[in-house]
Amino acid sequence: MLMLRRAASLADRRVAATTLARGLSGAARPPIPPFSKETAALKVRAAEDAWNSREPQRVALAYTTDSAWRNRSEFINGRQEIEAFLTRKWTRETQYRLIKELFAFDGNRITVRFAYEWLDAEQQQWYRAYGNENWVFDSQGFMAQRFACINDVPIDEKDRRFHWPQGRRPDDHPGLSELGL
Repeated sequence: MLMLRRAASLADRRVAATTLARGLSGAARPPIPPFSKETAALKVRAAEDAWNSREPQRVALAYTTDSAWRNRSEFINGRQEIEAFLTRKWTRETQYRLIKELFAFDGNRITVRFAYEWLDAEQQQWYRAYGNENWVFDSQGFMAQRFACINDVPIDEKDRRFHWPQGRRPDDHPGLSELGL
């Protein structure tokens, strides 16, 4: 019974936080912290879907207006810089396909591991990038900080593992663990 009350209390707090967030800013970006395993996984899949759209403006809307990033060795601040960065990235990194997987979560923090495949537009060389991201969210569910460590590995086209049409990864496509990555 106590577990049910705690679950109900947590659900009530989330509803109240969402209502408060909407009242203060006009919108929240659910799911909002504190994250459960299920809501953290939903947040990860939503991020994967947005990045696979390759639409910089759409992706940037998931971040706070003053979001701070470290992506490899580049420091990026705010949505405008995020959009510019992603535009540059996807001009070079064509045929981009990404899979993210929840690694850990606690409160307002999520850590993911990911891999993506891309074709260098100039060199016509395929790569698979492997990495980890640490995310910190504000109370409304927007990502306030993103720290990404990424390593690119050249691959032959025959070694590609991500073959779905560009856009959202199909629900029946294996994730990183299922692919042995």
